[in-house]
Amino acid sequence: MSAVAYLGGLEFTPDRFQVTAAEAIDRSETVVVTAPTGSGKTAIAEAAIHRALEEQSRAIYTTPIKALSNQKYNEFVTRYGPERVGLLTGDNSINGSARVVVMTTEVLRNMMYADSPDLGDVTVAVLDEVHYLQDRERGGVWEEIIIHLDRGISLVCLSATVANSADFASWIEERRGATTLIVEQKRPVPLEVTYLVRDRFAGHELRLLPAFSGARPNERLASMLRRDRGRRSRYVEPRRHETCDLLRRHGLLPAIFFIFSRKGCDAAARTVVERGLRLASGQESEQITAYALAATSHLEDADLDVLGFSAWLELLSRGVAAHHAGMVPAMKEAVEHLFAMGLVKLVFATETLALGINMPARTVVLESLSKFTGETHETLQPGDFTQLTGRAGRRGKDTAGTAVVLHSQYLEFERVAGIAARGSHPLRSSFRPTYNMAVNLIARYGQREAEELLTASFAEFSRSQQQRGLESELDADVKRLAELRAAAEHPDVDIWAEVDTRGRSPGVVLAEFASSSPPGAVLEWDERGKTRRVVVVAVGRGKQPRLLAITESGDSHRFASDKFPSSVRRIGRLELPRPFRPRDSAYQARAAERLKAFEPTEPAIPAYPAAPGVDASLSAHLDAARAARRLEVRIESHHRRAAAVGPAVVRRFRATTAVLETLGYTSGWALTSKGSQLRSLYNGLDLVLAESLAAGLFADLEPPDVAGLASAFTYQPRRADAPSAWPSQLASVGEEVERIWQHVTSAERAHGLETTRAPDAGFAGAISDWGGGATLADLFDNDDPRIGDFVRNARQLLDLLRQIDDTGAVSSGSALAAIRAVDRGVVAAAGAV
Repeated sequence: MSAVAYLGGLEFTPDRFQVTAAEAIDRSETVVVTAPTGSGKTAIAEAAIHRALEEQSRAIYTTPIKALSNQKYNEFVTRYGPERVGLLTGDNSINGSARVVVMTTEVLRNMMYADSPDLGDVTVAVLDEVHYLQDRERGGVWEEIIIHLDRGISLVCLSATVANSADFASWIEERRGATTLIVEQKRPVPLEVTYLVRDRFAGHELRLLPAFSGARPNERLASMLRRDRGRRSRYVEPRRHETCDLLRRHGLLPAIFFIFSRKGCDAAARTVVERGLRLASGQESEQITAYALAATSHLEDADLDVLGFSAWLELLSRGVAAHHAGMVPAMKEAVEHLFAMGLVKLVFATETLALGINMPARTVVLESLSKFTGETHETLQPGDFTQLTGRAGRRGKDTAGTAVVLHSQYLEFERVAGIAARGSHPLRSSFRPTYNMAVNLIARYGQREAEELLTASFAEFSRSQQQRGLESELDADVKRLAELRAAAEHPDVDIWAEVDTRGRSPGVVLAEFASSSPPGAVLEWDERGKTRRVVVVAVGRGKQPRLLAITESGDSHRFASDKFPSSVRRIGRLELPRPFRPRDSAYQARAAERLKAFEPTEPAIPAYPAAPGVDASLSAHLDAARAARRLEVRIESHHRRAAAVGPAVVRRFRATTAVLETLGYTSGWALTSKGSQLRSLYNGLDLVLAESLAAGLFADLEPPDVAGLASAFTYQPRRADAPSAWPSQLASVGEEVERIWQHVTSAERAHGLETTRAPDAGFAGAISDWGGGATLADLFDNDDPRIGDFVRNARQLLDLLRQIDDTGAVSSGSALAAIRAVDRGVVAAAGAV
């Protein structure tokens, strides 16, 4: 059965973009699909998988996170049967040679470098959430797969909407051959973006207002908020519990309420319930309780007590829950299931919920468009906003979805509207050569071929495009400069001496002239044989302020002050209309009428007063010379930018291989025994770990301490705090790890590389105690928000311990014993599918 025929057999009529994708799949082409959340991208992936099964070949489905892999595995088991579906997630291996295997993206990368025989009869690989390519830490993995995976395997790349999808697809076509790009902009359920404020002067009433009027930001709302700026603002941030009550009264449940803080999510869930919010009926509460008990039945009672199970269940039974990475998987997955069933109707979640998990809602609430990254606050990108709000609107249930953005004094409404309106941002490469990538390239390719492959990265593709754009701009500027220089020449006057001896650059002169033109100033200049005229309504700040002005046709424009023609002059001042509303179309029309009727009452003040003895007829020559001087500055800037855009990936790769040779991992273009071991270490601190293994630091440790030492290479604190102390039994070996790290970073600095982050002992004590038999109650107080982090870090550690065992660098059984010591209780339960 073809992919198109599969879609035709579904219960619903497929959309045109789904059929177009299926047709490309049937031609064995690579497909790139960018579409909003909930639009039906998964049906395309299923069509590709079904075609592979019908052809008696195999299919791979990759996801960026283990939770999403587990979800897809269970979905496919239900659809295809357990004997035909497998799961590989680093810490989990089920039926890895099955006809359909779900895996994390890193697992596919590792199989590819290891030349795994399990890839031999694979004909299609789905890369879900491929926009993860821009992730700073892990994004390079997606590029490695697209570049190196056997071209006999077609790719189905599923992505959220991105602004440069055509560039991305063009790059993939260069690497993979025939590629079809499908861009679907239409949401399956329309979205209304609203803005919620609390009115202090009206009894703290909440006002839910549309953020847009048609396609444009709501000017009445923007004007209302602009007038309100000050110390005693009328409109302030809505309170969480009042916002939730408004959602209930307006029929906007079920809702996901995004708060970019775990503590904030937990506190919000408790607060709304304490204030009497109950969203589940008696019968629904019974169903919720029954499911929650069954979903957590594999956890021990003592662990449930530490996890705060009773308090969690109390909130859950009211139809309210929190969802964040600090929770153990069983409790998170229970929330997801109960929300999808419509039993839980309000979830307070961090942004981790936005990635792939199937939880559509009637409404999405964004408490803030700024989130703390651990080091600084960052404003959401347009694509992030679209991803979060993509869950609003349930297909087949809602005629529209609603996004509610809460008013904040820290982010102007105009900025909010701009983020919401753009919808997406460009996909940026985060690709950079790592030590593990380098040794795998050396093992598989000659030097020339390896470097050619590196120049095939999306980073280099984007750089080449940028370089071509700069060269095109430069060519046009050089041609224009020649024209301006010719136009500036005069047979009797040294125009260049006149321009250059006037003291200051044209840009400075124009900027000073513009900044001295107050609101109401009327400016005019000559342009293509006509005279243009505007009235200034606002002047920005800084050395080169921008001017907001209204033209005679009633249009509002912002002008860069240093970009006015040198013929610009101030011819007087008119009285601007009141009240002052420069963005209002009626106001602009009134100002334009006054401008058209304006008659100069004073002599014009030019930006460039004529020098004594200079004939006014030379104006055109002087204008051309000044424009040429400005263009010379621009051309010099182009040259600097072009020089900065170099083939950075290959330079970095050569520096990386130089470090490897310095430390004995390569000899020329060949691997040593140390280099061969490094091939199987997929870790952000791969080289420091390899050096620690080579130094025998793991050799004489007991299993719990093997786990403790290894954890320093996987653990990353959520905040950039001071380095943690090693537990006493690992203090001396920890000092050796520190010395090795310093040695590696010294080599990196010598070769001009950014240095590897330091190993962190912050998890070593807890995991060593756990490996030695400590209980959850020994390590944490009840309902400690760090328990979820503990479990997640332990699962990541198990993956690394398996890699260490594969290297053969530690004594037989040492790493396996550490795995057995760690993989128990809540940690083992988190690996259950």
